[in-house]
Parts: sequence; structure tokens; C-alpha cells
Amino acid sequence: MTNLTGRTLLVTGASSGIGANLARAAARAGAKVAAAARRADKLDALVAEITAAGGVAQAFTMDVEDEASVIAGYDAVEAAFGPPDSVIANAGISVQGSALDISIDDFDKVLAVNTRGVFLTAREGARRMIQADSPASERGRILLVASIGAHKVLPGLTAYVTSKAATAHMGKSLAREWARKGINVNVLCPGYIKTELNDEWFDSEGGTRLVATFPRKRLMETGNLEAMALYLTSDAARAVTGSVFTVDDGQSL
Repeated sequence: MTNLTGRTLLVTGASSGIGANLARAAARAGAKVAAAARRADKLDALVAEITAAGGVAQAFTMDVEDEASVIAGYDAVEAAFGPPDSVIANAGISVQGSALDISIDDFDKVLAVNTRGVFLTAREGARRMIQADSPASERGRILLVASIGAHKVLPGLTAYVTSKAATAHMGKSLAREWARKGINVNVLCPGYIKTELNDEWFDSEGGTRLVATFPRKRLMETGNLEAMALYLTSDAARAVTGSVFTVDDGQSL
């Protein structure tokens, strides 16, 4: 149920954290992996790691805020591997602070990456899948990465949770629109995982207090998302679309 042999998978935000780990997992599952992000040096290191382990991967520079960059990135992927039939729209950022204090530029930046960027990634992926006759093959898979912040208030992260709630509902809307296009769209809502976006916070007193409120009093690991993400981008998920899956170790309970 997590076999991606014969698939080409594009993952954005692949230079670190969740995206990098999902790229590794997809390669281990047999996919040709297009690792996309802005930081080319980190992508190159990831690709070297994957290929050294026997996987197939290539780095592609892509800024998901910029429609031209997204289109150019897909063009490069298609030239190297053919059109992707699996896409994980994972790129995201966060700005912490009181809603009374954050700048409107910061608010706009979060939505530009986390919401518009996800939309641009999903839409261009769908266009390529349809051109490759996904209505006949029914093999199109798009996974949007949101957060438990899509359905749970995360204090001090108003812009972030707003963007993730929008992403979750976007996934359902796209799934309905593309249901007869052979494309399944689903949403993954991870719980708190320590990454370079939040490591300073979780090393602080406030972060330690937050973890103590979780039912299992621990953070998740990036590997905890692998099985669900691989399933939703595989042939096995043929009848699963328009669903929002929370994988959070019970943190939102």
C-alpha cells in the first residue's frame, strides 16, 4: 500500500524537514523523486544522499510563490522524468507573534507561500496530469500538507493557522473539481514536529511547557508521516479523495 514503483513524485519544500524526509521515503518506495525548493545547495545534498542509497532523484529549483518559477520547475521535471503523477505540496513558512504586532507584510508572506504556493503547485501538477491522460489512467495523486493548525488554534500563529485552514478546505474543493479528471486530492495535517522552522521555540521554556500539555508529552518525528503520505500518493489510494487526515500523535486531543 506504500509502493511507488513506476511513479514520478514531485515534493516541494524538499530542502529540509518534512519535505526532505518524504523525498527520502518516496525514493525508498520506488518513485523517481523530483525534489523542489529554493535552496539548491541543500537539495543537492539530499539528492546525493538518495542516490547513494540506490534511489532515483534530481533537484529542481522552485519558488512556489512565483507562478513562472512553478511552471518552469514543472517543465524541468517533465524534461528529466516525464510528467509527475504524484505531487506533495509541502512548502511552508511561519511567523510567530501576536496578531496585534505582526506586520501585514509578514501576514501576506505566510499566505503567499502556504496558500497561494500550494494552489500553484497543485494546479500546475493537475494540468500536467491531465495532459498525460489522467482521466483514463486515474493515477493522479496530489497531497497538500496542512497542519493541526487547520482545525486547532495554535497561539501566536494566526497567519499560519489561517493559511493551513485555507489549505485544508482548498484540498476538498480541488478534489471535487478534479474528481472526473483522474486526480485524487487529499490533505495531511501533521502535529508538532521539531524542524528548522521551530527548533528554537521547542528548545525554549515556552516550547517545553507546550510539549508537556500533549497527551503523550512528546513531539512527533518526521518519519511518523511516511506511511500515510506514501499511501495517499500510491495506486492503493484509488478511492480516497477529498479527505483530510490528521497524524499528530494525539496532540490535538
